[in-house]
Amino acid sequence: MNFESSRETALKKLGDFINSNLKDYNFKRNFDLGTKNKSNVSCLSPYISHRLITEYEVAKIVLSKFSYQNVDKFIQEIFWRVYWKGWLELRPQVWSDFIEDLKSIKEDDKYLKAVNGETEIQCFNDWVKELKENNYLHNHTRMWFASIWIFTLKLPWQKGAEFFMKHLYDGDAASNTLSWRWVAGLQTKGKHYVAQAWNISKFTNNKYNNVKLNENALPLSDKREYKLKPLNLMYNDETNESLLVFENELSLENQKLKNYKNVYLALLSNEARKLKLEQKVLDFKSNVINDQKKRLKQVQIVDENKLQSLMEKINSYSIDYARTLATWRENFLGVWEKISPLGFDDYFKRMWEFYLSYCEGGFKSKNIDLIQFSMSNK
Repeated sequence: MNFESSRETALKKLGDFINSNLKDYNFKRNFDLGTKNKSNVSCLSPYISHRLITEYEVAKIVLSKFSYQNVDKFIQEIFWRVYWKGWLELRPQVWSDFIEDLKSIKEDDKYLKAVNGETEIQCFNDWVKELKENNYLHNHTRMWFASIWIFTLKLPWQKGAEFFMKHLYDGDAASNTLSWRWVAGLQTKGKHYVAQAWNISKFTNNKYNNVKLNENALPLSDKREYKLKPLNLMYNDETNESLLVFENELSLENQKLKNYKNVYLALLSNEARKLKLEQKVLDFKSNVINDQKKRLKQVQIVDENKLQSLMEKINSYSIDYARTLATWRENFLGVWEKISPLGFDDYFKRMWEFYLSYCEGGFKSKNIDLIQFSMSNK
């Protein structure tokens, strides 16, 4: 399989799929026909997950040629990512807990055999190889894979989600993490997905028969509850002269770039990532971002070091806050004769003078800083 990393390629792939295979998608989408034949699915997810083309753009083009009734399953699949992303944005603690959980999970021999495709389950081993070689798996296969990982191999779902993120070109924090939780029975409490041997056989055209699986597994449980956390969005960005874009929101065609003096695309190294990615995945992201830069001349690419420097330069209020602290200290000392009779002793005075002074020094030296910036999801 070959995923060229350009918007032009993505639009051509979409057009070819619409003209040749979309009409049969509803009936053929669940079949994994192997690495050499993915014609029954669009393979657009690596582009959509980076929003090199958007879900709305795809839907608009598709619905200009087909009625919704004839392509409803395809449209629904396209918008699952939107749903998952919105769900996670309102419950960010799920992602934080996922990252934290990984720190305490050991990579034992059973795990190493799984990620090296050395289990006793041949289809699973083949999918590990396919994932590593092609950085892509059919969606139905991802469900089988996750179910086998969790319920038959009895491995932590968090490590499976991490493994996918490491190797998938379309690895997406929301879609990937929440899909693994759904298979495990954690996303919809008590409702899990258990792979069945007959189902694998049918939808691989009998390539894998009589697979030995744990088909009677119970869903996992987790006492943690995640309540909605309202978003604090700022829609008025008319005063901002700079636009910062990350790799999962590259739909610059939908931005009014002429309104910005500077447009920055952030390309982060593995050192700056909480989940480390395989080199081919990093290269794909780099190529996608460079394609945007090539087409849109005012775009600048920044790594994490340039990004840090840029944020400090644009939005740092450290010197201003140091002045504020100095003013507070001077005012405090200037009215001490009025404060002291209220019952406050010299220890109280020295404590506050020390606190305001070392904070002032910290902000002046930029060992601590005050930065204001806004991010909006458009």
